[in-house]
Amino acid sequence: MSNAFLTTILISVSSVLFIAAISPDFSSNSVNDVPQSVVVSPHIPLDVFLAGEKVPMESFGVKENLDRELIINTYRHSSTLLYLKRASRWFPVIEPILEENGIPNDFKYLAVIESGLTQAISPAGARGFWQFMKKTAPEYGLEVTSTVDERCHVEKSTYAACLYLQESYEKFGSWSLAAASYNMGMSGVEKRLESQGVSHYWDLHLNSETSRYVYRILAAKQVLSNPETYGFQLMENDLYFSHEVRKVTTTESIESLSDFALKNGSNFRELKVLNPWLVKSSLDASLGKSYTIFFPKTVTE
Repeated sequence: MSNAFLTTILISVSSVLFIAAISPDFSSNSVNDVPQSVVVSPHIPLDVFLAGEKVPMESFGVKENLDRELIINTYRHSSTLLYLKRASRWFPVIEPILEENGIPNDFKYLAVIESGLTQAISPAGARGFWQFMKKTAPEYGLEVTSTVDERCHVEKSTYAACLYLQESYEKFGSWSLAAASYNMGMSGVEKRLESQGVSHYWDLHLNSETSRYVYRILAAKQVLSNPETYGFQLMENDLYFSHEVRKVTTTESIESLSDFALKNGSNFRELKVLNPWLVKSSLDASLGKSYTIFFPKTVTE
């Protein structure tokens, strides 16, 4: 036997012994005991409803379309986690306004898919939780000026969204079509219903964004209503809770919001966080209008 061949054998044996020495011992465990990441298809409920209207899960493509959005919400972990945390803060603000205006509670999930419950700005210029366009906002009672943009006022923009949804529901008699119109406009939905000779959202052929829109609302509802079913486990202290605030009302313009905040025991950063509708460093008050500005409630209050 040559020296070279003997050396090769010794190296091979040494390598095996080394690997065995550093490898974990699974000899006493079954396959099921070995830690592993399991990816499963998310649960699809048998009965699905939007605002009390039954979704025709048996209709062509409906189940698969919902499945797609459930998969996205289930496995886009960072976004869905943030939705759950923010919902704890903002749903208690949105829900009473929806109820007051006769809008089904499910429409709070429309705000989730529109903005992620943030003061988002779209590439087209839509803004706020409910993504109103600058031109459309005044039609629904929202003031938009050089220093004020009430599209970013959560309460006022929610009232505005209610007005739109009421109008759309009266026109179509369907909450799913009202939801679709929020994305593509009432005239757009009306034209497509007429041209395609159908009467339900579930039968419409639409552009990619609007064809997914209502399914995205349904998926957000399902996951945020049943987070543990979809693998999200949050403790109470993981959530974001409502800000404790005190209110200061003014009818006058404010030259410096920084000075105004300091005079009220706060600062400009806190003022901007709690009042994102104040878009500049000053306030030009409209004649005859009052403005309520939020500040953090102090410990002694």
